[in-house]
Amino acid sequence: MKTKSRVFGIAGIALAIGLFNSCKKDSTIVQGFGNIEVKLTDAPANYQHVNVDIQQVSVHMSGGSWIDLPTHTGVYDLLVLQNGIDTALVNTTQLPAGKITQMRLILGTNNTIMADSVMYNLTVPSGSETGIKLVGNINVVPNQTLVVTLDFNANASVVLSGTTYQLKPVIQTL
Repeated sequence: MKTKSRVFGIAGIALAIGLFNSCKKDSTIVQGFGNIEVKLTDAPANYQHVNVDIQQVSVHMSGGSWIDLPTHTGVYDLLVLQNGIDTALVNTTQLPAGKITQMRLILGTNNTIMADSVMYNLTVPSGSETGIKLVGNINVVPNQTLVVTLDFNANASVVLSGTTYQLKPVIQTL
């Protein structure tokens, strides 16, 4: 009888250990730090200038919060960033290794467009409050530099609504 109790006891312990291990969450926790660099470029457009006032670039890490990156703020004419030309919005910056689930561009109020040699204000719905959000899964790998290029499609992003030009961004992450 004692042997039978021991066998059941050992089997119970083994079953409990097996259940505990099967309930563990994914233990692929990435440790360390990697780097990110963010660049901006554009495809050709039917305007003379499309000026975007970039005030902040932020990233959202999986399971974390928003991290503001040290951003080169200013007004960028998207149309000079074509044919292989880009500019750095964020120089190489250290981030915890892991997944970036979203990137956000906060815009200022100095957004303009020149069409037919006339300069117009370019309104950006929620551009200065919640920003332009780019969703995706980008991995920051320890001891490596991730270069993210934001390919802004100005031609597809600018919408004429009555007499007002609006920016409804079409951006591809490369």
